[in-house]
Amino acid sequence: MRPRRSTPGGAVLSGLGAASPGRTRAEQLAAALDDRIRSLGLRAGDAVGTLESLREETGYAYSTVSEAVRVLRDRGVLDIRPGRGGGLFVADRGPVVRLRHTLLDVQDEPATVADAIELRDHLEVLVDVGAARCRTETDVAELREHVERLRAAPDWDAFMRANWALHERIARICPNRMAAAVYAGTLGHLSSASSRFDDAEASGRYRAERCEVHADLVEAIAAGDEAAVRAAVARHNTTT
Repeated sequence: MRPRRSTPGGAVLSGLGAASPGRTRAEQLAAALDDRIRSLGLRAGDAVGTLESLREETGYAYSTVSEAVRVLRDRGVLDIRPGRGGGLFVADRGPVVRLRHTLLDVQDEPATVADAIELRDHLEVLVDVGAARCRTETDVAELREHVERLRAAPDWDAFMRANWALHERIARICPNRMAAAVYAGTLGHLSSASSRFDDAEASGRYRAERCEVHADLVEAIAAGDEAAVRAAVARHNTTT
C-alpha cells in the first residue's frame, strides 16, 4: 500500500489499517471520511476531494474508494458531481438524513444500527404493499389512530415511540410473515437507539413533515393503492 497523504485542506484519514472484523476496507474508509467531514466542520457544498485524490491518499484500490463513496452517497453524506470542476462534495442533508446521522452516532453498536436502517429501507415496500393488499377496516382504523398519536406526541421521545409503533402495526398486517418478522426486528434496534435533534426548530420541522409522510402512507394502505404506497415509501425513505 502506498503511504497515505492528506488532500488539500483535509486531515489524514485515520484508522485505515487492516480491516476490522466484520467491516470491509470500503466500510472503514466510509467511516473515516464521515469522521473527517464532521471533525473539520465541513458544510453542504464544501469539497471533499476526488476519487483519484482519495485513492492516492489512502493507497486503496479504485474499487474500494468507489464503494466507500457510494456508501456515503447512499447515506446522503456526499454528492458526486461529474465533469469539469466536479468531484466529491458534502451533501445538503435533509431532515431524514440528519435523523439517520444521529442514529449512527449512538455509542451502542453503531454498525448494527446502520445495518438495521439499510435493511428496514429495503423491506419497507414489501411490508407496506403487503399491508395494502390485506388491510381490514379494523387495521385501517388502528393505523389512523397511530397517526393521531404521532401528531399529538408532546416531545421527541414520545414522537419516536409513536413512529416505531405505527410501523410495527403496519408490519402486523403484512401477509409475508418472514419479511414482517425481520422488519420488526430492525425496528427493535432502531427504537432502542437514543437519538434526537439538538436544534429544536429543526426537530419541529422534521416532526411536522414526517407526520404528513406517515399520514399519506396510511391513507395509501387504506385505499389499497399500491402505486400510492410505493410513492409514499419513496418519500419516507428519502431526504425530501
